[in-house]
Amino acid sequence: MKKVFATLTVLAMLTFGSAAVMAQEAAPTTGDDQNSEVVEGQEANNQPTVGEEGEQQADEAQAEESGVVALHKTLKIKFIEGGAGFMALTLITLILGLAFCVERIIYLSLSKTNTKVLLDKIEAALKQGGIEAALDVCRNTRGPVAAIFFQGLSRYDEGIEVVEKTVSSYGGVQLGLLEKNLSWISLFISIAPSLGFLGTIIGMIQAFDDIQSAGDISAQIVAGGIKVALLTTLLGLIIAIILQLFYNYILSLIEGLVNEMEDSSISLLDIVVEYDAAQKKK
Repeated sequence: MKKVFATLTVLAMLTFGSAAVMAQEAAPTTGDDQNSEVVEGQEANNQPTVGEEGEQQADEAQAEESGVVALHKTLKIKFIEGGAGFMALTLITLILGLAFCVERIIYLSLSKTNTKVLLDKIEAALKQGGIEAALDVCRNTRGPVAAIFFQGLSRYDEGIEVVEKTVSSYGGVQLGLLEKNLSWISLFISIAPSLGFLGTIIGMIQAFDDIQSAGDISAQIVAGGIKVALLTTLLGLIIAIILQLFYNYILSLIEGLVNEMEDSSISLLDIVVEYDAAQKKK
């Protein structure tokens, strides 16, 4: 019995001892750990919730929208203050000028041809099927370069010199097609500031008429006429600048195409001369 009681006593001491150790390990959470939990809780509270983020994004979107609306209203007011007649007439020049610019850009973009690939196809066609095969290649290819090649190859029976002259003359025809409607764009570039200056003169005349009618020089009367003059001039200059940028871009496209036409025409003549020499040997 004594051995049994002694065994039970040892087991009880071990049990209570392990429980005390576990309690001591769990107890320190009231100090620094609690402070860290408090800090983490504060940080969590400081972070915006999903709803707050949505409200902020909505406010930003509303602010941007209100800014666009305000800009639209300002432009509308300035347009009316500048005189709806002259301002609308000047704006029409921008619309027409941009229409011609877009038409030229599309036409020139579609006129681009991979001349190296085209020359390789023509050379291979001449070796395999002769002039007719080369003409079919040119006929099925889009662009001014292929049109020049077609006209030159179609005169092959008349001699190499005729082919060279045909390529040169038809290159001028294609250049005229590339430069089509550029005169209208330059016209609108000139008209837009001219209409603006005309509005300036009319605004100044209106200001002096108002001064004469009032019989006194008032800053308010003078400012109204000068404001009309400056607004029309401003719109005309802005339109001229926009159209001039497009005009220069179109000229750069034409220059690139012309250089490509001249270079490829020389290569075509070399191919034709080589083909003609091979035909004479046969």
